[in-house]
Amino acid sequence: MAPLSGSPFPGPSSDEGAAPARPPGNLPAEPSRFIGRDRELAALTAQLGHSRLVTVTGVGGVGKTRLAIRAAQAVQDRFCDGVWLAGLSALTDPALLDHAVAAALGLTDHTDRPPRACLLEQLADRRLLLVLDGVEHLARETAPLAHALLRTAPGLSVLVAARRPLGVAGERVFPLSPMGGADAVALFEDRATAVRPGFPAGAGELVAAAELCRRLDGIPLALELAAGRLDTLSADQVLDRLDDRFRLLTGGSRGALARHRTLRTAIGWSHELCTPAERLLWARLTVFAGLFDLEAAEYVCSGPELPAEDLLDVLASLVAQSVVVREDGPLGPRYRLLDSVRAYGADWLRALGDDERMLRRHRDWYMGLATWCELDWFGPRQGEVAARVEAELPNLRTALEHSLGDGDEAHLGQCLAGTLWFCWVGCGRLAEGRYWLERALRAPAGYPETRAKALWVLGHVAVLQGDQARAVGALGECRELAERTGDERAAAYAEHRMGCLALVSDDMPRAEEVLRAALARYCEIGELNSNVLMGRVELAMAVAFQGDLAGAVALCEEVREVCEDHGERWTLAYALYVLGFVAFSGGDRGRARALLEECLAIDHAFHDLVGAVLALELLALVALEEGAEGAERAARADEAVEEAAVEAAVLQGAAGRLWRSVGLPLFGSRFFNGPHVLCERGARERLGAERYEECLREGARLDLDAAVARALRGAHGGRAAAVPGPRRYPAPETHQPASSPAAGAGEEAG
Repeated sequence: MAPLSGSPFPGPSSDEGAAPARPPGNLPAEPSRFIGRDRELAALTAQLGHSRLVTVTGVGGVGKTRLAIRAAQAVQDRFCDGVWLAGLSALTDPALLDHAVAAALGLTDHTDRPPRACLLEQLADRRLLLVLDGVEHLARETAPLAHALLRTAPGLSVLVAARRPLGVAGERVFPLSPMGGADAVALFEDRATAVRPGFPAGAGELVAAAELCRRLDGIPLALELAAGRLDTLSADQVLDRLDDRFRLLTGGSRGALARHRTLRTAIGWSHELCTPAERLLWARLTVFAGLFDLEAAEYVCSGPELPAEDLLDVLASLVAQSVVVREDGPLGPRYRLLDSVRAYGADWLRALGDDERMLRRHRDWYMGLATWCELDWFGPRQGEVAARVEAELPNLRTALEHSLGDGDEAHLGQCLAGTLWFCWVGCGRLAEGRYWLERALRAPAGYPETRAKALWVLGHVAVLQGDQARAVGALGECRELAERTGDERAAAYAEHRMGCLALVSDDMPRAEEVLRAALARYCEIGELNSNVLMGRVELAMAVAFQGDLAGAVALCEEVREVCEDHGERWTLAYALYVLGFVAFSGGDRGRARALLEECLAIDHAFHDLVGAVLALELLALVALEEGAEGAERAARADEAVEEAAVEAAVLQGAAGRLWRSVGLPLFGSRFFNGPHVLCERGARERLGAERYEECLREGARLDLDAAVARALRGAHGGRAAAVPGPRRYPAPETHQPASSPAAGAGEEAG
């Protein structure tokens, strides 16, 4: 498992060349001012200094997440490899726990190893703080993961925010109580001022606010919900109405409700004050996992009783009342519900008997979004598609889970798992893609077209993971199914991937034969996309390895031209790799470096480990030969040669570490391994065996970001910049999901 772009691990702090381009960590910006909790914050940070596993517990809405994040910020200087938040409240499938934690850490792995083994290996020598938020529904699965991480990685600490402890040996529990009087009033005043700038109107309203805080037991979420009502009510009116509800529930007794009932009462009271449209939208929004955008809400939640054109105003009202949280980011404004608020709304949705219909509409929207993104992957918005699919992964998981859990509609899950090939293959999520594809193919085989696509995508994933047996099985079944049903497209893809398998298996004549046949099939059916272009690049590799360098250049220049016409970047990177290989073979080291640097920058931006590590291997050889070339012009030739050999060996060491996350180094291929052997031989001769091994170890301490920065010589400021950063990704112009075949991060209050 290796870090992605912007990953947590900047490399060892002792290595000046591995300085991070930005501070490590993924802690979010706080959505509002942090109020009070000075004593609790000091105690929690102190406890983190004495225990490697601390769990903040407390009732819903008490502010566990906010305190945990604030404490993590306070201690981040203790962890040279960063502080990382994994929000797991939206995760419903326990089998994806390890995948979700790895994704939060910015890690990826292309092999078919269990993700936990990869996590443990990658974190073994790191010093970091992992914050696990919202895991009470996954406590049984989270406990052994935390135990294994702490046992394997002595420099790692874990901070958990959950309603109950994990029950792991050595765990220190930090019970978080509601806010005290002064802090509670300060929080209420701060949130009230945001809603009504003139608050408090007088001393009487301030007294009412203090009483409200007492009646709500100082639970931050309850206070924020109450403050959200001050746009239309005075504090006295809020207190009177809430007091009536408390008396009703307690039968007039003066005894206070239990705190979990206090929160539910406050949420219920806020719910009662909502308009019918607001209550309906609140309930329907609970089908989203984590963040969602306006377009998704308009499609999923609208209807005759809640017109799409009115939904923005209703959503804005829920935001103003603190029922919905708005977060602004690179993809524009997005929204989410806090866990306790979501749970209340989900109960109402079930009571309405509308939960299944809403889940189907949710699934349809994300089916359409995946289809739209698949089409746009072959175009200038690849970078935006990659950012969008990463942001929507929790909702895509929910859509997959719902589809595959319904026997009558499991074929839609097959379709979605196959449509997301660009996410699994192009965005570095092979392991999770393998999980969903295998699960999808266990579903009834009533829809041959969707099954065939899932099969060839699984075959592609298995080839890249180095699992030849599974690749042959999946592609063989796909080919048989395609021939039986006359599915020419599936037949072409199955043949293409068999050619790719021959390529990495060193059977170059067969690879050329099969790839040419697959490309002919694509031409016959008029197929042109990133996969087809990749087939041409793979054919170029096969002919180049057989000595036809001119033929390889012709194929790749043709691919390059098509990529430039369509704005395609992902496949372009592989074409640049082949062109760099040919340029180096022809002695043009300057051109080779320029091509390979562009290739590496693109691969890094797309989190494509396969392409990145291939480029690093070849750049190591280029660096070695540039040293010999520079020595002819340098006054101190021996030093120039040695410096180049050191650089080459360090890059080889970095590549060697990354190959563990890709699979068999250089696919076990003597053809792909050729540049590595030449580089190793030359570097060993110039440095000697002992110094060469030292340089390898130095390189092995670099993560992907640091290795890329070193290989690119700072050409991109230490970060790859070939693919434009994520921008607002427009949804379909209508409120229908595009081409659909069927017509968070825990509580942060306080």
